[in-house]
Amino acid sequence: METYEILRDLAIILLSAKICGMVARKLKAPQVAGQIIAGLLIGPCFLGLVQQSDFITKMAEIGVILVMFSAGLETDLKDLIKTGPKALAIACNGVFIPFIFGALLYFAFYGFEGVGTENFFAAMSIGAIMTATSVSITVAALQELGKLKGMVGTTILSSAIIDDVIGIVVLTFVIGFKNPDVKPSMVIIKTILFFIVAIVGGIVAYKFFKWLDNRNPHTQRIPIFGFVLCFTLAYLAEKYFGIADITGAYVAGIILCNLKDADYINNKAHISTYMIFAPIFFVGIGLKTTFDTMNTKLLFFCIAFVVVALLTKIIGCGLMAKICKFGWSDSLKIGVGMMTRGEVALIVAQKCLSVGMITSEFFTAVILLIICSSVLTPIILKLLFNKDKPVQESALQV
Repeated sequence: METYEILRDLAIILLSAKICGMVARKLKAPQVAGQIIAGLLIGPCFLGLVQQSDFITKMAEIGVILVMFSAGLETDLKDLIKTGPKALAIACNGVFIPFIFGALLYFAFYGFEGVGTENFFAAMSIGAIMTATSVSITVAALQELGKLKGMVGTTILSSAIIDDVIGIVVLTFVIGFKNPDVKPSMVIIKTILFFIVAIVGGIVAYKFFKWLDNRNPHTQRIPIFGFVLCFTLAYLAEKYFGIADITGAYVAGIILCNLKDADYINNKAHISTYMIFAPIFFVGIGLKTTFDTMNTKLLFFCIAFVVVALLTKIIGCGLMAKICKFGWSDSLKIGVGMMTRGEVALIVAQKCLSVGMITSEFFTAVILLIICSSVLTPIILKLLFNKDKPVQESALQV
């Protein structure tokens, strides 16, 4: 792609993202929902003004990494530790229920041909794809609503991070049945090693940043070194430990969240993240969507796939949240917050495709799930949080 074409695409993406985001805000919907719809409008589905490219994909990946880094910076570490056991239980149930029902859904449409068959592995792949939670869109919605901090927001964040790790382990076990070269035990070991390295390295990094913060407060070198830590942990997580890079970015934010200049780092990160990289990520979701391979059976499967994927996350995570003594209202918020799918679902689907467990036609279902969950989750979350406001206001008046 020529440089001038890249510049044209960037101009169209940023302009459409801003316009659709403003329209969404006027309609009292989150801006991220409008940005995703912008991708549908300018992409192959409708106008065809911008095509997905390696450059846009890489820019979008940087966008989601920076969104998660920002989420880590805004996290209350005490709340994160407090919600840890509950988040683990919620994440486990949020993986188990979608996996089982995802496999059953495939069998319902395409039949069961026995354990070890291609049909069986395809069903396991569909279940594995359903387990993935993408917290980046929920993070953006919670940030816009001012609800990222607090028990519910922190529980959603920590549950989603744990969910991704468990989902990757599940995927590796599924592939392990198909490909004996992949050892599921190594995935578990690498995951444990990553968090050991992150904790030990995080303590060292925090001490360095604390010294730097006291020596040179509110200087540009602090956010620059923060970006270095973010990208380094994202790289190490993906390259050497087989964990999603967004997990590494989030951990980097967690390491720095207790610094005196944490807000200063976050404000500097916001300039590049929410002006350029994040809009490209959200618009990029819509750009990936095409309906070229659609037929009647696949259409009905896609609809059922989306419905089952959304409901199983809400039910699985919501019920476990209730068991963990959250109220019904907060349990529903947690369930809805966990139903988004994004880059992790695409990674799982791509991995299953590369080892021959599914065919490319099922990507249509995955893309539709990402779009529906990405648009619906922010809107529903806003409705749920706004519903609490009259109660809070009346309580204050009393």
